[in-house]
Amino acid sequence: MSQERKYEGYVGVFDSGVGGISVLKELVRELPHENFVFFGDSANAPYGEKTPSQVRALSQAIVECMLDQGCKAIVIACNTATSAAAQMLREEYPDVPIVGVEPALKPAVLAPKHDHVLVMATPITVRLDKYRHLLARWDRDSNVISVPCTGLAARIEKGHLDEPDLIELLEWLVGDYRGKVDSVVLGCTHYPFIKPQIHKVLGDDVPFFDGGAGTARQTRRLLQEKNILNASDAPGDVVLSTSKDTPEERALYQWFFRRDIEG
Repeated sequence: MSQERKYEGYVGVFDSGVGGISVLKELVRELPHENFVFFGDSANAPYGEKTPSQVRALSQAIVECMLDQGCKAIVIACNTATSAAAQMLREEYPDVPIVGVEPALKPAVLAPKHDHVLVMATPITVRLDKYRHLLARWDRDSNVISVPCTGLAARIEKGHLDEPDLIELLEWLVGDYRGKVDSVVLGCTHYPFIKPQIHKVLGDDVPFFDGGAGTARQTRRLLQEKNILNASDAPGDVVLSTSKDTPEERALYQWFFRRDIEG
């Protein structure tokens, strides 16, 4: 992020790349008068295939930069960074509202049809204790199938989501579960952008669950508790930035922000 521009009163939102824009869109919908600055660390993406210590170091550097520039709260719009770094960041900055995102396993197993739940996530997310604790709490009444989707977030980072190679990758990762699961938990914030492609592989009748809307509601709650909601009635400002600061990458971020997320 540039050190020249200050973001006093903004909510800082970050991810390993473009995926967190799916959460940003939920935040803007829930909090239309808030100002947001989004940072995607595309130069270091994907986080889901790094070590936990690498993810913690990258996340802390981003949060320090955002706080130095005046952000009033932080949203970790990345399942991997939440799993690896959220607790550390909350201990490091106890006075700052820090909201994370996690796989929406709870609503999936509480849904009327929940015998077989497929969780698509990054390799590091399914390995870390945070996910294992979540699984232990909510898998008692469901057969939860956890699939580490190696390479999927990195592929989504490239855009061109209608190309055949993306379908081929999904077929390789989850094609064996077509007709065998009741729902799919999208355990990476990149994945909501490819719901149509996942439907092509798993079937049109499979419902999706992801944590973006819940993260937005929790952000509202914490801002209210801290009495730091934006009092303005005007539409908020949204700034998109990335560590891979090229015209092509900035255009890609804008494309993802404008893109509708289908059901």
